[in-house]
Amino acid sequence: MWPYHPDLLETPVPRYTSYPTAADFGPLESGVLERHIEQASGDVSLYLHIPFCEKICFYCGCNTGASGRRQRVESYLAALHREIETVAALLPRDACVRRIAFGGGSPNAIEPREFIDLIDAIHRNFWLEHTEFSIELDPRTMTSVWGEAIAEAGITRASMGVQTFAAHCQKAIGREQSDALICRSIDWVRGAGVTSLNFDLMYGLPGQSREDLADSLEYTRLLGADRIALFGYAHVPHIVKRQTVIDASTLPNRDERFAMAQQGFDYLAGNGYESVGFDHFALPGDPMAIATRGGRLRRNFQGFTDDRSDVLIGLGSSAISGFPGLLAQNEKNNGRYRMLSSQARLSASHGIARSALDRLRGGVIEALLCQGSAALSPCLLSNTRDRLRPFVDRGLAKLDGVKLSITDDGLPYARVIASLFDAYRAETQYRFSTAI
Repeated sequence: MWPYHPDLLETPVPRYTSYPTAADFGPLESGVLERHIEQASGDVSLYLHIPFCEKICFYCGCNTGASGRRQRVESYLAALHREIETVAALLPRDACVRRIAFGGGSPNAIEPREFIDLIDAIHRNFWLEHTEFSIELDPRTMTSVWGEAIAEAGITRASMGVQTFAAHCQKAIGREQSDALICRSIDWVRGAGVTSLNFDLMYGLPGQSREDLADSLEYTRLLGADRIALFGYAHVPHIVKRQTVIDASTLPNRDERFAMAQQGFDYLAGNGYESVGFDHFALPGDPMAIATRGGRLRRNFQGFTDDRSDVLIGLGSSAISGFPGLLAQNEKNNGRYRMLSSQARLSASHGIARSALDRLRGGVIEALLCQGSAALSPCLLSNTRDRLRPFVDRGLAKLDGVKLSITDDGLPYARVIASLFDAYRAETQYRFSTAI
């Protein structure tokens, strides 16, 4: 059993899909993103954001809107096509796109033919070689035609938003989807050639019991998910306004959330899955598990990844681009994004230039979350030694010279320990959810 120290879990902390985090972004110098794209070389990755869903879930904090207004969807896709052309014209010829991810929202909220048009545009404009494609999917809008589109695009990795199989929890979060619907979607994506299928699951949902979580975990295993992301529901209605319809009095308390996190870890680790970080799991033959065992696990805006590229170019409204020296976010407002993109202008005006110290701290945070240990510079060790002491004294972390390691007992505290190396947190803690 994990030792439970609620006093060490009080402070809200980021998920650290980047460092500095998006909460620390500010105005960017004009043209800085263009310059970084022009200087990119070698392997690069692309992320395309589709900010539409057929139905909006109450819990969701993503930049997304209803897909029912076709004119809005079509004008957005036209702008995305233009942005693809603009970025491709800036990217040097020796830059090769190895990874392409479609997220949202729900990419399958658009028409399958519109998705294939995007795939064709990518092939026309970028240099691709042995490229891997991945996609996020909403089972509620999956169809056999979408399955055919996934096969035609050559997608081999997919993530399905399941969240829970408990009907009363689904209703409470506005995501009702029958078991039969999910099973049918799995058949379509497997038939399309997807070999690595992830299920997103959540604990800490309104009205959720440990029995509900146990059923969802077992059903997920029986359905053959290759990877599982088990997140704690983050209730932050002061940030995500649509969460105000969720009755906070029905949410499991802090102690119960910790017990659920333990339950999920124990079940999956005991039923053939290997832990990837703290809240992700993969079957031994999945690329994510292989990368973890080989010490090649990374962290980027999609979460844990085996993508080794240091350059990720985000396309679409609110998409974030990452370079060693820059993080830049596209315009969040869809209307303004469409206007700028239609003029062949990149819309990123918000982000942060990463200093050498940012990169040093970011490297430590990533190593702690991905490998469970990190070598500290004498300066970082000196600055954090006192704050590390409660974790070391309780056996949650271990210091051996300049090497800091998170122990097995310390796994649920990994994000909190990593946050000790975050120089920005004193001012922006209110933006985040609890660590468990």
